[in-house]
Amino acid sequence: MTARTGTGADPDGDTGTKGAAGTGRANQRQRTRTAILTAARELIAAGTELTMPAVARAALVSEATAYRYFPDLSSLIGEALSSAWPSPAEALAPVAGSPDPVERVAYATEFLLRGVFSRQHAVRGMMAATIVRPEAASLRPGIRFGLIDQALLPLEGTLGARDPERLAQLKRDLAVAVSAEALFVLTDLCGLPPEDAIASAVRTATTLTSAAVPSDA
Repeated sequence: MTARTGTGADPDGDTGTKGAAGTGRANQRQRTRTAILTAARELIAAGTELTMPAVARAALVSEATAYRYFPDLSSLIGEALSSAWPSPAEALAPVAGSPDPVERVAYATEFLLRGVFSRQHAVRGMMAATIVRPEAASLRPGIRFGLIDQALLPLEGTLGARDPERLAQLKRDLAVAVSAEALFVLTDLCGLPPEDAIASAVRTATTLTSAAVPSDA
């Protein structure tokens, strides 16, 4: 019997080649995206102003390539900032054994604001972008909310069980004080040095917490 040739050859050959090429392209895209994010994180950690051209140069890609992966600076900053912070549980590990919500809130506030100050160029850039484009606010990492929730964990079984709305209101109140906005109001508008601004925000946050928490909570 005569063997068939031509189109009868291994039917999986071309598919495998195309699949390998597709996988290679996907891997390259992932490497490029990772390089852009890594460059952004390094610039944030260095405390320098974050711009798309600066990120592209640091990542060794063109600015056009950077924009293909991140359509605007706010989306890049949002993702880079999200991964720059530890989890709330890790952040509050030094006060993990404390049942005192006031102490925990004080620690969370100081932790957040020191982190904001060290990354202020990126944080200010993100805030500016979302002020003029409110629909992009969801891109902001919202680190404060996880820290506030973690700080108030001891209240979940007490105040949270008896008066959940009161606990929810406390969290909303703290979202104003435990924030980059509060820090920049105190430094930019009130003219406080960073250390004094952080101390002022901590006092505000702990005062709010003390006022909301019953003595038997």
